[in-house]
Amino acid sequence: MIKPADVSTKCLISLAPDNWVKWVTQIPDIVASEILNSEFQWISRESDVLIRVESPQYGKFLVLNELQLRYKPEMPRRMRAYAALAEEKYNLPTYPVLINILKASEAEIPTSYASNIAGLRAIQDYRVINLWEVDVNIAFAQPLPSLLPFVPILKGGENESTIREALQILRADEQLNQLETVLAFFATFVLESTLVQEIMRWDMAVLHESPWYQEILREGEARGEARGELRGRKEELYSGIELALEIKFGNQGLELMPIISQITDLQKLKTIQQAIKTVNTVNELQQVLSTNFT
Repeated sequence: MIKPADVSTKCLISLAPDNWVKWVTQIPDIVASEILNSEFQWISRESDVLIRVESPQYGKFLVLNELQLRYKPEMPRRMRAYAALAEEKYNLPTYPVLINILKASEAEIPTSYASNIAGLRAIQDYRVINLWEVDVNIAFAQPLPSLLPFVPILKGGENESTIREALQILRADEQLNQLETVLAFFATFVLESTLVQEIMRWDMAVLHESPWYQEILREGEARGEARGELRGRKEELYSGIELALEIKFGNQGLELMPIISQITDLQKLKTIQQAIKTVNTVNELQQVLSTNFT
């Protein structure tokens, strides 16, 4: 049974590991035998899930699952490193899979890493799965309960009726119902936040544990750091704060933006951005604003 705050990648995949590895590898007779420790000496990431598998054709090997909120240019090198570390630790060949959740740009995502130094080559192929290209019906038909929280951002899953169908399945299963908050989080990318909060449970204690929610907040912070010009940094901080307010509090949170937009000090804006992570209600955030910034 899933613990109330366990919405990790490992938790999602462990719901139906056999169906998951069949889907990511497209090997129909593959069987998952064990979810392994993916912590290496220098690397430990919540988004990595390493599974020992076996098939009649390929024997025993590892399936390395790397889930990314958005693709980053450094991922090919990371996939090479993760695959090599997994093979070294468990002495088994590795099938690496990169799963990208949200579309970052129109650029084509590479499916291999390659370098050539003085004629010595390093090559690592890996499979790429972009969730926005995955037909939403796969989540319901196979079945793949691990994909149900991602329904809103799957291909064809952005409409309210399909999201409600996924919600009903999650609520009907005691093992799945804690994933409702994750479904709500991704639903905010395609539906109005107020509608999401009307039809779904919005448990911030659970959502705080989601690695994707934490990455969204970090992205907002990074927006304020990425540009050197003072005006640009302010605008990006406003944008990051606005995004965090909408995800966490919906329209009620956005009502604070007129007040926040009057604050021009960069350090104060960063403090507000941090405060959004820790407060539980809009009233608490209003108290922070009135105490420190008025």
